[in-house]
Amino acid sequence: MTLVTAAGGMSLAPGGFELWRALVVLAGTAFIVGAANTLNMYLEREVDCLMVRTKDRPLPAGRLEPRVALGFGVAQAFVAVPLLTFGLGAAGPITGLCAVIAFVAYVMVYTPMKQRSHVATWIGAIPGAMPALMGWTAVTGRIDPGGLAVFSVLFVWQIPHFHAITLYRLRDYQRAGLATLPGARGDAATRVEIVMYAFVQLACSLLLYALGVCGELYLVIASVSGLAYAGYAASGLFRGDAKWARRLFLASILYLPLVFGAMVLDGRL
Repeated sequence: MTLVTAAGGMSLAPGGFELWRALVVLAGTAFIVGAANTLNMYLEREVDCLMVRTKDRPLPAGRLEPRVALGFGVAQAFVAVPLLTFGLGAAGPITGLCAVIAFVAYVMVYTPMKQRSHVATWIGAIPGAMPALMGWTAVTGRIDPGGLAVFSVLFVWQIPHFHAITLYRLRDYQRAGLATLPGARGDAATRVEIVMYAFVQLACSLLLYALGVCGELYLVIASVSGLAYAGYAASGLFRGDAKWARRLFLASILYLPLVFGAMVLDGRL
């Protein structure tokens, strides 16, 4: 999924498509995301043992030695940052910096904060949205309104996506001692926030058309899919339950590649 969003950022960025640049971005993104996820699982291996959703991962299940995971994660980071920083010409330094910010935010801020505050959801959304911005900066060499608009689509998408998970797996999160919005403010407040962010997400996706980043094809796909997603989210205000939350979670997984796929297609036409 992260590679799709990076490709979306590259496709929309003003400038010609270059295969070598795309390969460097996709490889560097894969390495930095792999590094962050590996080290996150290393740091949370004891917590993961307590959750049904994560107990079968290699570390908590005992299929992988912690020191091997640690070394693998560090090695990926040492490959990713130089590759992105020095492998993209003049656009490399800003892209490498974005990768470092994403890595630090995910491993050193988001991961430890998950047990302290549900605000970690918003912190985690920053590195989660960074691949799209990295794709943009790899072509333009700068952070500008267009790149931030692409970033905002992915950033906002993550909020209802993760709130939906915590609603239908709340006991799992509570067992592991992880802070969630439903645990802090209740299901009703969480459903309201999901609906709010679903409509903000729709607005952010349409902003790309307003800024002239995307064309009519993207506008149609983003409008229809965004309205459908936000409409289903809003139905949870009246009959929200675990089944609704799980379906919303699945709908969010379908929505994101649809929208970013439309970005890629629109950018190539």
